[in-house]
Amino acid sequence: MEAVLMQQAAAVVAGTARRRCAGEVVVVGGRQPGLVRLGFLWGRWSGGAVRARLGPARAHLAVERSREPGEEVVEEEEEEGALRLFVGLPSDVVSDGHAVNRAKAVSAGMRALKLLGVDGVELPVSWAVAQPGSGDKFEWAGYLAVADMVRDAGLSLRVSLDTHGSALPGWVAKAAAADPDILFTDRSGNRHEGCLSFAVDELPVLGGKSPLEAYEAFFRSFAVAFQDFLGSTVTDVTVSLGPNGELRYPSFPPGSDGYAGAGEFQCYDKHMLARLKQHAVAAGQPLWGLSGPHNAPRYSESPETSAFFRAPGGSWETAYGSFFLSWYAGELLAHGDRVLAAASRVFGGEPVEVSAKVPLLRSRPVEATAGLHGGYGPAAEMFARHGCTVIASGMTGAAGSAAEQVLAQVKAACREHGARLAGESAALAVARDGEGSPGAWGGLLAAERTRPCQFTYQRMGAEFFSPDHWPLFVQLVRALECPDEAHEDDLPAAGDGGRLAVPSRGRAAADATAKQAQTA
Repeated sequence: MEAVLMQQAAAVVAGTARRRCAGEVVVVGGRQPGLVRLGFLWGRWSGGAVRARLGPARAHLAVERSREPGEEVVEEEEEEGALRLFVGLPSDVVSDGHAVNRAKAVSAGMRALKLLGVDGVELPVSWAVAQPGSGDKFEWAGYLAVADMVRDAGLSLRVSLDTHGSALPGWVAKAAAADPDILFTDRSGNRHEGCLSFAVDELPVLGGKSPLEAYEAFFRSFAVAFQDFLGSTVTDVTVSLGPNGELRYPSFPPGSDGYAGAGEFQCYDKHMLARLKQHAVAAGQPLWGLSGPHNAPRYSESPETSAFFRAPGGSWETAYGSFFLSWYAGELLAHGDRVLAAASRVFGGEPVEVSAKVPLLRSRPVEATAGLHGGYGPAAEMFARHGCTVIASGMTGAAGSAAEQVLAQVKAACREHGARLAGESAALAVARDGEGSPGAWGGLLAAERTRPCQFTYQRMGAEFFSPDHWPLFVQLVRALECPDEAHEDDLPAAGDGGRLAVPSRGRAAADATAKQAQTA
């Protein structure tokens, strides 16, 4: 992998001179030499230092030079439509807390991304790696080394603080083995290892501490350790709200994150059942609190085959169905509210953007079992209340599809409640043609009804830089940054007027990169 990445970096350098896309800039300030960046290339200009970045819809401009006596300092201003592009680092970039895995390869990959024009990278931080023991000791050396590498590469860093699935520490798993009812449980009694029940958020089930206290200690230790990076290198912090980091129940089969049916309700651990019973008694319907819906489908069953979701006349449309689904969704929102409140206590005064994920779900029954009955509006309101950006997770780039419609619904809910929308792709989601092609991605991420403020493409690794994938990613970047391609060969010399050339993601660099990767 390392040799391939080094070849990619060299190929990108060789290809930048041939990749151009036109743009207009307005120059501000005096006549000292400065730097001009349009799109993704820094070039020299004899006036003030201006930065202009072409997004899918508009550019944003910023002056980047020292203030001279009597001169006005223009601060960076990002307009709606400017898209920040990140790429996820390998999920195992740090696996023992002390060192960076394949450090030379990762560094070469960062340089290639920087030269291509990517804004930053996303670093998955595992709770299990950072806090392997149940005490108050955290191990940040490996992750700090990655932050140093990112800073040296001139990239921004989005950090994802993962607290579910494989990121659950061994000492938490040991507590779950001793008391399995702190894990989510389905109707058949199957436990979801790696996902603590939301009903125990505030219960002292982890050696005298509650999960919420443990999450906040994890967040706070990170903030202290990375204080020198916050607001400079680290610009974004994403907190986990559920399985895969998303605000949802683990409605898929245990041991899997995919399913063809509607999924199953996850309310059968003793703590969730106790909360359901309490809610039913308060509503004057104690019999409704004895269990979840008895006629709901199994994981692999189509929702139409069940008496609960069938249309018309399913029991989810009855008074009982409304009672249960509103309670189930409310428990999810309450969990999200608690975790985001903890994140706000830690990061509220820091110069970083806090975010969390929501899943893109394909139907109303699937939304219901995942806990999002009622759509994305209540979740967007909760995110907005905490000043938290919504990340639409698992995007596929399938323009014109049902997935695009769901993304548009999320964007509309964010706009209604004043929350920002970001996006994150499924793994290696760009395709050679059809749905997921670079052009389809460009259209999806540029369209007003679906455009996010930030997009993270998942995830870097040997396959990401392979000759089958890397040229497609280069084309995707080109589609995002230069939708109207021009073919000027070079930056103009000083005095040629205000028109400058900006690097587009041409085929030449992609072909050269693929060829060198094949011979590495």
